Amino acid sequence: MGAGRSTRVHAKTEVIFSQSSPADAVFYIRKGKVKLTVISRRGKQAVIAILGIGDFFGEGCLAGQSVRRSTASAINDCSLVRVERAAAAAVIRDEPAFSKLFIRYLLARNLRIEEDLVDHLFNSTEKRLARVLLLLANFGKKGKPEPVIPSMSFESLAEIVGTTPARVSLFMKRFHTLGFIGYDGGLEVHSSLLNIVLRD
Repeated sequence: MGAGRSTRVHAKTEVIFSQSSPADAVFYIRKGKVKLTVISRRGKQAVIAILGIGDFFGEGCLAGQSVRRSTASAINDCSLVRVERAAAAAVIRDEPAFSKLFIRYLLARNLRIEEDLVDHLFNSTEKRLARVLLLLANFGKKGKPEPVIPSMSFESLAEIVGTTPARVSLFMKRFHTLGFIGYDGGLEVHSSLLNIVLRD
């Protein structure tokens, strides 16, 4: 690990850092999934990202953020590498291989944010939900998809999709009836769900 770097383990639902807390480190996910949420001044909460193995978060501290703009919490049991801000800056400066990896990650995440924006602007609620489920199951990412994803409440899915829990429940029932998802030992996402996303 070295100076300024440590491994942290967080249990399911545990808060890793809170909105407005000091931004003093970057995190790398070795195992599990992490949810980033923001809360408005009126108390409205929104999920802005679901991250998994190989993802970084908290990198805003490297761009001058002094406090966190979001809350990070574990969706399931997580193993993280925590790198203090000064140590992260030194690694980026001194290790070209890591710098290339980190820049590649930031560019890919920027593209993902653009895709999320387009998704919200132009796609139906049903298609947005299907896309979220596929992303949670790692379809389209490097490595093998994870057909069984961590259990998430309809409320959490509704926050991500930008709709109501009732609408999520309606579409989940429809996906199940069509055989796109299953509930054998957890939420199973089948590749056939891609039909919803690819449909015009």
